[in-house]
Amino acid sequence: MSDERRRWWRRLLAVSATLALAAVGLPAGTAHAELTHPRQQWLRDSTAGLFLHWGMRTSPSFTSCTAWESAVNSGGWTPGYWVAEAQTLHAKYLVLATFHSRLGYARAWPSSIPGTCATKRDYLGELITAAKGQGLKVILYMTDDPSHHNETGFEYLNSAAYSSYKGTNVDLTTRDGFGQFSYDNWVEVMQRYPDLSGFWVDNDNQYWLDHGLYEKVRADRPTWLLSNNNEDTAIMDTVSNEQKTGMTPAYDYPQATWSPAPRLTEADFKLPSSGAWWYDGSNSVVDNQLTLGRLITNAGSSIKSLMAETAMVNGKFPSNQATFNNFASGYLDRIWESIGGTEGGGYMYGGLQPGAWNNGAYGVTTISKTNPNLHYIHALTKPSSGTSLTVRDNGYSVSRVTDLRTGAVKNFTQSGGSLTVTGITSWDTYDTVFKVETAGRTGIHTGVTATATASKSGFPPANLVDGNYLNYWDNNGTLPVSVTLDLGAPKKVAYLAVNQREWSVSYARSATEDSARIRNYRVFADGVQVRSGTMKSARGVQFIDLGVASARTIRLQVDSTWAVSSATRFFQQLRVDEMWAASDYPGGGSAPSSAVEAEAPGNTLSGAARVASCAACSGGSEVKFIGNGAANSVTVNGLSAGTAGNHQLTITYLLSGTRSFFVSVNGAAPTQVTLTGTSWTTPATTTITVPLNAGANSVKFANDTAFAPDLDKVAVT
Repeated sequence: MSDERRRWWRRLLAVSATLALAAVGLPAGTAHAELTHPRQQWLRDSTAGLFLHWGMRTSPSFTSCTAWESAVNSGGWTPGYWVAEAQTLHAKYLVLATFHSRLGYARAWPSSIPGTCATKRDYLGELITAAKGQGLKVILYMTDDPSHHNETGFEYLNSAAYSSYKGTNVDLTTRDGFGQFSYDNWVEVMQRYPDLSGFWVDNDNQYWLDHGLYEKVRADRPTWLLSNNNEDTAIMDTVSNEQKTGMTPAYDYPQATWSPAPRLTEADFKLPSSGAWWYDGSNSVVDNQLTLGRLITNAGSSIKSLMAETAMVNGKFPSNQATFNNFASGYLDRIWESIGGTEGGGYMYGGLQPGAWNNGAYGVTTISKTNPNLHYIHALTKPSSGTSLTVRDNGYSVSRVTDLRTGAVKNFTQSGGSLTVTGITSWDTYDTVFKVETAGRTGIHTGVTATATASKSGFPPANLVDGNYLNYWDNNGTLPVSVTLDLGAPKKVAYLAVNQREWSVSYARSATEDSARIRNYRVFADGVQVRSGTMKSARGVQFIDLGVASARTIRLQVDSTWAVSSATRFFQQLRVDEMWAASDYPGGGSAPSSAVEAEAPGNTLSGAARVASCAACSGGSEVKFIGNGAANSVTVNGLSAGTAGNHQLTITYLLSGTRSFFVSVNGAAPTQVTLTGTSWTTPATTTITVPLNAGANSVKFANDTAFAPDLDKVAVT
């Protein structure tokens, strides 16, 4: 492990409990809450786990505990099969879910506590022993929910037997009664299975909380993990998120998570493409692209993949799942160095920028845990055309790029803040992986101080420039808000980078759930506006290219965030881990483009011109009703040029038919630009040559006599 990485982990382990709670938005003072702990290390070192839903209601479904156990035994169940299948998936742990509300509340271990099915054979103990022999861990799923006790018309809970055992009347069908029963089972399991590695909890039960169950686990089994499903509870080591839908692309599962790193996070999803989380008698297909995409995207986001497979009564998996496991074994072997032993690139560990790349390409990046200068690019969706891949380099000076599978050296160029790998003639169906060796980061300004117009107590702007992703600046719900970076002396500034806190979803799953990320912004160099625009609602580091020849201060003014007012937790809330300014791009070159959205707040809309939503537009909006009179215009401000002279101006517009813009640069006489288009919903582009000043420029779009096209954005290229 490098000295830099050791220092990072020492800082990580030194974080106080108060900071840990604040980092995930939890109340301070909750007992034994720890963001990081040595007991978590084995899971932090893992990439994936195998989730096993298996019980009395596994098809063909049983109402007799004895009959279910007989079917399991006669079917030839062995723990070694599950362990071997986990290894084919490169999983390092198994989560066993038999004590599940939809699976008959079966306990796959002998129990002295009556109330639900308990087997005579110790399946749990056998699994723990088999897993330990192969260096794997086992976690036990525990439910708090009695509501499905008679879902099939059969009563799976025996309140009378448990009441007799306790010497008092307990109704297991109530949450309090079931909480008491399940509490006793937690304690029994803790006493009996010292080699178990923890509990995976499906939400909380008030009885557990009132009787200090989690504190008892911490006291009796301090090395065990606690994980909670779908809520971020302070005392838990991990938070798990169930499979979500609606992401684009579909495999980008991390878009549905909300807990910021270094919170230990799982994404649990099932491999069969349809059917229940448990075996329902079907042999559903496994979508290779979706499943591998989820696994790799999670790895590229430092999130653990908990993959659910539907074991049959005899423990075996349906043939489609078994086939996928065998395929995954060899497939992952060839690229494992880029997944195992890595962290997600573009987040709190540094690395290249993940997400949307050129020509529709999409993917993630990873960074070696032991070598911060070794990176991997995972192209999960290849470009729609061309033989190159372009990724923002985040200041890393690249020395060598190879195809990880073949070892073939790839040609590349590096300029304008981007790495472009060229001459790619063969793309893997699921994940084309490039190994990127670098000489470290260059051009990053040091000795920078930060101030802000608003800050929440305990989260000052100094946190933005301390090189530590474990603390952050909070705007205290104030918008607009400005952050000023003081470079100490006038210096060249090629770009500004922003690493926002990954604490909210980054896509609009509903009108009330959008991200607490920067939306409309303006940038000022020594008080002069040089840029305005709309930042994408996307995970990972974001860049604003500036091309400023000399400035001492760079001020970022945030005018709005993506979260809507009904998302009360996120609305106007902004948290940023780190910001940095750079003097140059590795490899040289100028900014790839200087783009300003037509609807950006720094622009001037006159007369009838107004902002309207536009699903296909880059910022989600456009400006309509330009022209048909001199009063109806939009002036785009803050278009930056590094030098004075003629520059190309790329206009992105929407139009069906033929119309004209009259374009006036910095108040000069207008030039007529006649355009044609075929759609009012799909943007098109045109490029014109115009004279620009060094620094900020304004460009007015109008038409005195007829309507003009709708305007999406303008860019200096």
